[in-house]
Amino acid sequence: MSAAKYFFLGGVALFVTIGAIGYLKRSNKAPAPEMALQESPLEIAIPQQKIPLIAKTEPVAPAAVPVKPIASSENLPDADRIYQLFALDSSRLPIVETLSFTSRVPWLKGRPAWIADYATHYATSRHFIARSLNRATDYFTQKVSPGDRFNVFKKDKNINFHLLIDLSRCRLWFYYVDLDQNERVLLKTYRVGVGRVDSKRTSGFLTPLGKYSLGEKIAIYKPGTLGFFQDQKIEMIQVFGTRWIPFEKEIEGCTEAAKGFGIHGAPWIFDKDKGQLVEDKSRIGQYESDGCIRLCSEDMEEIFSIVITKPTFVELVKDFHSAKLPGVERR
Repeated sequence: MSAAKYFFLGGVALFVTIGAIGYLKRSNKAPAPEMALQESPLEIAIPQQKIPLIAKTEPVAPAAVPVKPIASSENLPDADRIYQLFALDSSRLPIVETLSFTSRVPWLKGRPAWIADYATHYATSRHFIARSLNRATDYFTQKVSPGDRFNVFKKDKNINFHLLIDLSRCRLWFYYVDLDQNERVLLKTYRVGVGRVDSKRTSGFLTPLGKYSLGEKIAIYKPGTLGFFQDQKIEMIQVFGTRWIPFEKEIEGCTEAAKGFGIHGAPWIFDKDKGQLVEDKSRIGQYESDGCIRLCSEDMEEIFSIVITKPTFVELVKDFHSAKLPGVERR
């Protein structure tokens, strides 16, 4: 073979060797920065899309699965003795007394006494006196003449009220407690609405567990009473019904702070046929609120008239049998 051919073949071999070495070096290098930037969002895209989708569906999930209060075959206590608070005969409960109206009273000097003065002196709400005076569930009319009879709470009775709410059953038991006798008396039971189901909460609902005291910043709403709710000006009965009593303080075993929770009426909705707002009683006995306790208007107004001048506590439990009721029950 001639020297020219040796030279030519040697040059080809050298060129192939250099190319192979260059290819191997490039294949061992990390991807270029431009490729890394392109692949990174592609890898994150799936979780980034899923997270907002889950967050959007969580709040409506409870509504998609109907929940009903548990039915119990057990004989839980039941009563309706509210009328005995307003009775003007011997059937009245021992925590009230019957008075005859007179404008001249020994405990007020310098001017005639009015219903508001009786209410203050006997730590009894004017709404309570009005219902007793009117012999009907009229909590506002306070027309009174000398000799008219009505009930007030006895000044020498040391009492408070205890509302026990069973979240699983959507039921409320209303007791008065005689602190001197260490006795409790069941006045009445009610159906209530409670907060939506929420597995992330200790209670399992938006309504908390525990014992709270009720506050004094109460409110009465009538059709046409305007206010702000979630930065919108609306008629307040559309949200809170006719009455509102807030939770004030955590007492024992509370799973949430008291602020923001309360007891109020059922919301009112616009009835196209009637052309006005009407109470939506279908919301009672349901798990639909943002955490507050709802009652129909007549029940809320009844409880409101009785408890707002006395210390009152609300105990929220998952099951009636786990309650820590005060005192010994008296029939």
